[in-house]
Amino acid sequence: MPELTPADAAAARRRVRVVVTGDVQGVGFRWSARREAEERGVAGWVRNRPDGRVEAVFEGIPDAVDAMVSWCRTGPRWATVSDVDVVDEAPEGASGFDIER
Repeated sequence: MPELTPADAAAARRRVRVVVTGDVQGVGFRWSARREAEERGVAGWVRNRPDGRVEAVFEGIPDAVDAMVSWCRTGPRWATVSDVDVVDEAPEGASGFDIER
């Protein structure tokens, strides 16, 4: 089996930045997002923004990234999500998933 070129490897990955609006801080959103991402093998990070929204970057296999975006539309049990903005970005080869402060 031939090895993937860097261009092929990037094409096999998707990276998105999401900004989630609603009652999404103080409800375990970041911790739940990390758990969901790790279960799906998605890399990236999540953080609270000063404006009350949550921002995250997800990178990985396109189906897994899409699943994370779908999860963000509901969030954890105590969250009330009113909007999710999604912007595609170029994959950077991220690994691991962090909660940023």
